Amino acid sequence: MRLASTKTAAVLCGGLLMALSIPASAAVDAKLLDMLKANGQITAAQYTELQAELAKDQKEKQIAQQAQQETNEQIAATAKKTNDLSVFDQKLAWAARTQLKGDVRFRQETVKIQGESNNGGRDKDRQRIRARLGAYTEINSQVDTGIRIATGSNDDARSTNQDQDNYFDKKSIWLDLGYIDYHPDQIKNLHVIGGKMLQPWVNMGDVIWDSDINPEGLALTYKYPLGSSAELFGSIGNYNLKDNVDGDGVQFRHDLRLTSGQLGTRFSVTDNLKMTLGGSVYAYQNDKDSRCTTTTTPCALAVNGNSADNQFRLYEGFAQADIGGLAVPLAFYGQYVKNNDAVTDQDTAWLLGAKSKVFGFNLDYNYRDTQRDAVVGAFTDSDFANGTTGSRGHKFKVSYDIDKNFALGATYFLTKADYASRTQRDANTNTLQLDAEAKF
Repeated sequence: MRLASTKTAAVLCGGLLMALSIPASAAVDAKLLDMLKANGQITAAQYTELQAELAKDQKEKQIAQQAQQETNEQIAATAKKTNDLSVFDQKLAWAARTQLKGDVRFRQETVKIQGESNNGGRDKDRQRIRARLGAYTEINSQVDTGIRIATGSNDDARSTNQDQDNYFDKKSIWLDLGYIDYHPDQIKNLHVIGGKMLQPWVNMGDVIWDSDINPEGLALTYKYPLGSSAELFGSIGNYNLKDNVDGDGVQFRHDLRLTSGQLGTRFSVTDNLKMTLGGSVYAYQNDKDSRCTTTTTPCALAVNGNSADNQFRLYEGFAQADIGGLAVPLAFYGQYVKNNDAVTDQDTAWLLGAKSKVFGFNLDYNYRDTQRDAVVGAFTDSDFANGTTGSRGHKFKVSYDIDKNFALGATYFLTKADYASRTQRDANTNTLQLDAEAKF
């Protein structure tokens, strides 16, 4: 028995010595020390020495734990800071994908209509301003949006001008654009646009569409390249103009609507001659239910010279030739329009024009003849012949960039109009506009 006890003690002491021989970072069991002392396997001196070693080991362990905790806290703080920076970067990236664009224009305008009294009636000598501000954002690689606000004396679709009048009163601001543009990665050059949008069609002249009109509805545009020097382009769209125009129900078939389609091509004939050719159709549904019923009630579409019961299905052809290799750039353009649903034989309109740039001056001239029922009076150019159909004449425009994004310009309309004057037909209707415009 005594021999066994001696062997057991030797084994235990040997195990303890091995434990003491490993690095100090290894833990020593405090209970093992107590058991060894209680069994008399170690002396009091050994117990004291081992206890001191255990205390030292525990202190080192506490220091290591504290250091690890501080390291973990630093890692957590760094991670939080990184996450905060990531959120900030995301917000900053969104802002970087948003463009703010706008313009401010000051205009002096004089309108002189033959046969009208110069007493504050249709003749005008006024100053006007136009201010527009838009935010255009790339939501992701496939979706863009645009929102723009603009001035305007009223909600007239053809104008964002505001008269400087009425004792310094505040000026109205209107929603001018608000749309979503979806262009899927799978089909390059396809755009599906919904909302109040810029005109999705090519507008070669302003006989059909005033440049300020932004249609509302759903449109699809597409371009298809034909080699390196040619492309096809086209658009289709459906736009709602007036809900339940006939009073017979709220379904779409009772709405005044516009369906549009356009197809065209751009191509190079030679290195110095580029052509654009195309055709359009603008078909209105339920427009017979929006006609005037009395001489005092304005029509939704048939206004500004149109016959009271006129209807509209417009067919348009347009072209432009851009000529290079000359001393100055030169372009010729034109459009021809026929209203196939006109109630009279006054159903055609045409325009021919030329553009150039000489010594820094941008020059534009066109002549047009718009018969009474050729186009929609509510949407034709609001400046030519005081915005009326049954008119013909000249438009001269010149502008000059006197500095970056700042230009001065002048436009003169020399026309004859059948319905601009209330007293006579074929009346001279002349307008002069002097502009200062800043863009940003």
